[in-house]
Amino acid sequence: MGAISLKLPDDLLDASSRCAAALKLSRAAYIRRAVERMNRETHAAARARRLAEVSRKVRGESMRVNAEFAAFERAPDA
Repeated sequence: MGAISLKLPDDLLDASSRCAAALKLSRAAYIRRAVERMNRETHAAARARRLAEVSRKVRGESMRVNAEFAAFERAPDA
């Protein structure tokens, strides 16, 4: 396991210590969980942005295909 040195403002350090104690965790375990959670949220947000971008790229083609299906369904000989 790697190690880092981290400087936090006193109020953030105190709040982290209180929260860790309330959860019966060491401060290091609490901070590890916080970093893991932030990593998950960051990856999820990046994935959502990529999906939205891809969706925008195919929107025009999807609308064209939907129009073709609608025309087919409205055709009298369908």
